[in-house]
Amino acid sequence: MHERDENILVVEDDVQICRFICYALKQEGYNYQSVDTAQGALESIVLGHIDLVLLDLGLPDFDGMEVIKKVREWSEIPILVISARDQDREKAAALDNGADDFLTKPFSATELMARIRVAIRHLRKNNGNYSSTVLTKDDLKIDLDKHLVYLGESELHMTPMEYNLLALFFKNIGKVLTTRYIIQMIWGAGYGEDTQALRTLMAGLRRKIEANPAKPQYIVTEIGVGYRMKDI
Repeated sequence: MHERDENILVVEDDVQICRFICYALKQEGYNYQSVDTAQGALESIVLGHIDLVLLDLGLPDFDGMEVIKKVREWSEIPILVISARDQDREKAAALDNGADDFLTKPFSATELMARIRVAIRHLRKNNGNYSSTVLTKDDLKIDLDKHLVYLGESELHMTPMEYNLLALFFKNIGKVLTTRYIIQMIWGAGYGEDTQALRTLMAGLRRKIEANPAKPQYIVTEIGVGYRMKDI
């Protein structure tokens, strides 16, 4: 078992689930600590050297959604929400408030570890001042300086809106982006919530980058929430 450098905070008040998560982390060689309250989570994040937070929303003192809001006032530490709340609006709210990912209970240790690996890759890129202007995902490549997109060896013609949308996904690869967030980033905060415009733009982008737009290889739909560019 390879011992890892990352320190993970588990915020979970269900004893059995907490034990399950901690056991899975231990098996993978992660350093971890656990707390069972929102206040305990905030104190640990402030006082400790925490690299990733696994956060339950249904905590006994106050809602985990408030933890996300408070932490995002001063920190960009990755937050993976783990919750029994499976409503799309709850997932969207957590992501809009600053969570990086959302995992619905029940879940397998395999899926949990995959989500953790994605979050840690993002963490390492940020800590390493990841500033490459050429980003790649399989055969798809974007040059942020030259505003060029390639699929394999072929350059793709993109409209300005399609390019901006693809660049947004590349900068947040592996992360679920809500429709509300995407609309604000592409059209501006005052645009409203015209999801049809986003669906039309997404359809055009997929026709250019996907071999089969009905079964996307790069950008998948998170039903009721938004979209995610695959990382794994």
